[in-house]
Amino acid sequence: MQGSGLGSNNCLALGVYAMKVVLSYGKTGLPVEVPDDNVTIVRPVFVSRLDDEQGAIVEALNCPSGCKPLRDMVQPSDTVAVAFCDATRPVPNKVILPIILDEMESVGVRRDRIVLVNALGTHRPSPLAELVELLGEDIVRNYRIIQHNCNNYETMAVAGRLSTGQEFWVNRDYLNADVRILTGFIEPHFFAGFSGGGKLVFPGTASLENIKESHGYRILSHANSTWGITHGNPVWELLTEGAELTKPDFIVNVTLNSEKGITGVFAGELRAAHARGVEYARQTSMRAVPELFDVVITTNSGYPLDRNVYQTVKGISAAASIVKDGGAIIVASECIDGIPAGSPYHQLLEMSETPERALELISNPDFSMQDQWQVQLQAEIQMRADVYLYSHRLSPDEIRTAMLKPSSRIEDTLADLLRVYGDGARICVLPDGPQTIPYVDHDADHDVDPT
Repeated sequence: MQGSGLGSNNCLALGVYAMKVVLSYGKTGLPVEVPDDNVTIVRPVFVSRLDDEQGAIVEALNCPSGCKPLRDMVQPSDTVAVAFCDATRPVPNKVILPIILDEMESVGVRRDRIVLVNALGTHRPSPLAELVELLGEDIVRNYRIIQHNCNNYETMAVAGRLSTGQEFWVNRDYLNADVRILTGFIEPHFFAGFSGGGKLVFPGTASLENIKESHGYRILSHANSTWGITHGNPVWELLTEGAELTKPDFIVNVTLNSEKGITGVFAGELRAAHARGVEYARQTSMRAVPELFDVVITTNSGYPLDRNVYQTVKGISAAASIVKDGGAIIVASECIDGIPAGSPYHQLLEMSETPERALELISNPDFSMQDQWQVQLQAEIQMRADVYLYSHRLSPDEIRTAMLKPSSRIEDTLADLLRVYGDGARICVLPDGPQTIPYVDHDADHDVDPT
């Protein structure tokens, strides 16, 4: 964290500042200039990538948490399902999956007895070129890949009944396998506490109706449905409960640094391995700041996390943790996939037109629509603060249809805001977006620099 100030009124008028910060934006980053004074820059604690990422994964498979080594859990006659994250997550599938598949081959499991499940949740299926980018050409060519469809009950089966009373439907290819393996990565999540763990099952391979229940208005309104909380978070508890109904045999989760390098590998039994990874991720990502800010500049952690506006709500939510009521958030997100236009998320935003109307619709017990959870969280933030989006891929009108304010240049938007908030306004920059989860601790050291 760095502290400095606003500069002269001439600088404010011109939007010309002295300190340059590179925001995580798309694949290349976005340099922006901010004032010298009253600025706090907050990043996650940087941890270098492991010297031998492949070796660390092999070691984790052989020395897991809470269960036997993976090779001792598989017989040559078994069928094996491996769930993997889709293109909206920066999981290094091309590093993790070949090692798992080599392990299966080493114990005699034939390739035709293995299925890879793209744990899409409610997301769109991956076209062939995207699958190759995610998994590598060799895997795409030689293994059966299933793309989960949360609306197609013919491809799903009942794993059991949730404590809510609802039947839990999941992908049949995953559920019917003799050995079920979950991959993924662990980072703070804006309503599930942390990602990874059971999220590859629920919502990854679950039905739309199950996802709607676990992402409903009331459960998301709970105070513990937020960043950094697992136990006692009703969303995390329900997602984990559903995952355990499917009896996953083994998970392989990783943590990543801001350069998408692997910093830790956490493998083994679902709860034991995930808990280890969560504590590791918490130490690097949760950052204390001494006060709330008038303006927070954030990102959605760059490609592939900033593929669309829907995903960008996470970066907005990270900033909302430390913005004053009546303040402003500026988010830089490339959005190569747009909003996406025509998605349920976009449709609901267009139906709502205002945050007030959005919450009025979603809070009605008779209302149920895919993606309402993302609109709910976005609208709740916008009831407290103005939100501006910079994306060179989207027109100002497209941004407005997403209920956001367009920013054609971040420096100009910041200059305009500082005219409103005055020379004493305080600014925070989260260059890595939701890889950093800030929280207010009035005893925090103003001079700590986690870079």
